[in-house]
Amino acid sequence: MRTGIRSLVRAAVRLPRAPAARFSVTARVLTDGESKVKGGEALKVNGGSKLAGVQATVENPTTAEVPGTDEASKPVDENPATAENSTTTEPAEPAEPAMPADWDRRYDFIELEELDEPMGQRRGYNYGQHQGHRTPLYDFHIRHEADLVAYANHKLPIMYPKYGTITQSHFTTRINASFWDVSHMVQHIVQGDEAAKCLELLTPGAWRTAPLMRAKLTTFLWPTGGIVDDAVVTKLAEDKFYIVTNGATREKIMEYLREQLADVRKSEKEGDGGLDWTIADRKALLALQGPDSQSIISNLLPEDETRVDLDKLYFGDAFFSKLHIENDVRTPYDILITRGGYTGEDGFELSFAFGNDEARNIGYNVAGRVADSLMRSDPDGMVLPSGLGTRDTLRLEAGLCLYGQDLDDKTTPVEAGLGWVVSPERRVSGGFLGADVIIPQLTPKSKGGAGVWRRRIGMVAESGRPARHGAKIYHKGREVGAVTSGIPSPSLQVNIAMGYVEDGLHKVGTELEVDVRKRMEKVTVVKMPFIETRYRRPDGDRQPGSVPWAEPQTPE
Repeated sequence: MRTGIRSLVRAAVRLPRAPAARFSVTARVLTDGESKVKGGEALKVNGGSKLAGVQATVENPTTAEVPGTDEASKPVDENPATAENSTTTEPAEPAEPAMPADWDRRYDFIELEELDEPMGQRRGYNYGQHQGHRTPLYDFHIRHEADLVAYANHKLPIMYPKYGTITQSHFTTRINASFWDVSHMVQHIVQGDEAAKCLELLTPGAWRTAPLMRAKLTTFLWPTGGIVDDAVVTKLAEDKFYIVTNGATREKIMEYLREQLADVRKSEKEGDGGLDWTIADRKALLALQGPDSQSIISNLLPEDETRVDLDKLYFGDAFFSKLHIENDVRTPYDILITRGGYTGEDGFELSFAFGNDEARNIGYNVAGRVADSLMRSDPDGMVLPSGLGTRDTLRLEAGLCLYGQDLDDKTTPVEAGLGWVVSPERRVSGGFLGADVIIPQLTPKSKGGAGVWRRRIGMVAESGRPARHGAKIYHKGREVGAVTSGIPSPSLQVNIAMGYVEDGLHKVGTELEVDVRKRMEKVTVVKMPFIETRYRRPDGDRQPGSVPWAEPQTPE
């Protein structure tokens, strides 16, 4: 079985052959004095003086050179909507490009090792029959020839071979923009008089005083302080919250919420409280990420309906709006649009949880039409769909955690470097599950607090094989921790990893060793994120209600 999977993944991720190439990606290590990048900004390594950035250039000419070969790509139709119907006669398929000697190990075969068994099995990918639910974007994936896998009980794309490899898609996001179907995530709506109170019991956020129409990362907690799941919560009104949790933890988080909210539901029946918890099942969720995201969304917003100035919409801000689909056609209901994402880039997440597709009158489902509009929004054809493969490389470069790997039931937010999810007022008042464990951890031992015995760190290795989840970390021959995530970074062309080590060994510059397949590889602790993130932030502090749309909104 292992051999079959390796062959399947290897075949899926080879560089596109010349007739199918839409663009090419070239990357090289910058010297310390270089900073300019054609088509984008240089990506810098944080916390390491010996490491340089990477110059990455995405080209989309009529003839694009494919890395590793002297053959040129055939002219292509730059409009993805018409490329499939092109009557251009394709030349005979050339021999497969010759690959650089270490390409397999270090660069474009990230996917081979990342998705191979048992790595793929542990992440929940199913390479056999496409089991699981179809998302509202399933027809879109089929039309665009996505390679589908079963993940979190849904059929999701791992990549879109017709638009390039996973690495090329990674650079498209860093330099232009990409979008993902993340409809496997669980979308909850919690409302009622007791909604904020319940959330303040289960998470360390201050939801009663939180500003309206702003999303914030938080963690659902066990009484032990361990993380049940990480989530993004948006306060839509004083008594209404929109919550997104991980798809892979669906059954777990739903059982957790049933049990924890049982007492509140009981009091509601007795007339002493109020709580309504619903799941927006089978509703689409799209994530648009990359430097061009704002201009793309701007092109889809109807000027006569939208009150939002995107230049003043910052990371975490949210609003409702219809979107242009084509010509004068608009979505039949409002979409919740939130500035944020999971890549380290600027971007937006589009939730279709507040509409009824059964009542649609615009043909096939609304989310699919919006996805088509995103692709048409860039005349150069550089807004492309992406899959699970790039989600992992992009989020890890940005130093973002993945539940089940970097976070789990035994890890507290403070150990994970997420102490900031504990709101300042909750550090004083407490009152949330696990507060008696977490609050003392916020003060380090050196200042009289309990501190933590381990910390999440970032590591870089300039050579050797990439460390994977579970690899043991050593310091001077003694085991001191374990790797939780690791990849060869496409942007930086070095191996990067996250993991947990004993407190005191987390300082930047600490030299450690990782056991990678019975070979000790040297790594250095660096500051995370590994690349410079480009979230859109305000120049100064914002006060609640300082933007005109920060008021209760009811979607149409």
